[in-house]
Amino acid sequence: MKKICVIGESLVEIMADQPGQGFLEPLALTGPYPSGAPAIFASQAARLGQPTALISAVGRDDFGTMQIARLTADGVDTTAIATHPDLPTGTAFVRYRPDGTRDFVFNIRHSASGATTLNAAAHQVLAQTDHLHVMGTALFSPALLQANLTAIDTVRARGGTVSFDPNLRKEILDAPGLHDALTRILTLCDLYLPSGPELTLLTQAQTEPAALAELLTLGPRAIILKRGAGGATYHDATQTLHHPGFPVTEVDPTGAGDCFGAAFVTFWLRGLPPAQGLALACAAGALAVTRRGPMEGAGTLAEVTALARM
Repeated sequence: MKKICVIGESLVEIMADQPGQGFLEPLALTGPYPSGAPAIFASQAARLGQPTALISAVGRDDFGTMQIARLTADGVDTTAIATHPDLPTGTAFVRYRPDGTRDFVFNIRHSASGATTLNAAAHQVLAQTDHLHVMGTALFSPALLQANLTAIDTVRARGGTVSFDPNLRKEILDAPGLHDALTRILTLCDLYLPSGPELTLLTQAQTEPAALAELLTLGPRAIILKRGAGGATYHDATQTLHHPGFPVTEVDPTGAGDCFGAAFVTFWLRGLPPAQGLALACAAGALAVTRRGPMEGAGTLAEVTALARM
């Protein structure tokens, strides 16, 4: 089976027990939960039985120990997750507002994850990698951006493939050089997986049909547009396919898009037809929201297949 690698942040998430307006007063919290978009993606792909590695860094602390233990238990290759001697494991404190939006307090840039490099262990993993998945959340530092660009070149030079989930807000694109780097990644990827308004993040066109047409001229073989509870739509040069979301009771939406992406990439690498991969990916995304905690809803192959067949 083809091996997937993803590079980026590995952190823990601590969640407020009740909705509210931020973190301006003492409140009850639950956690830590293993988290970080690249880590969630890796966990889901591995739970589906796909060989998957994460290149990242954690601190020499309980949070880092817990994160590595969880990823190892899920089947992720953690040999390229470095343990930084001085910097702590990244953290994210999360509180939901009454309208469903979220407030975050992050420590990622100045955590161990921010010091992730392509060391000897990382290069060994990349030498075994058939597919690289790039996540916009992992491009928060120049070092990580360069690591992903180097990895793209390494994997593609060996005949491998690349997928790209932008997972970025327009405001972040003002960072020096980031827009050009993202455009380069777009032109080098085989699969592009934006969510909702991210479809026009890197296009001149601002309507969905025109943006899809433009994106297919820029490099990707296919665009998979994630629509949250509305399901997802697949586009390539010859067809458009849509699959509705599965009706489930939402407990926590964090990580749903990462689980969807991991499932679609996994089944695409296994050669499943796009319609079947789309259904299974929608099932994985739906299962992800049914448990509290970013990785807790990541389904096994049996669980995802069972929901997709309902």
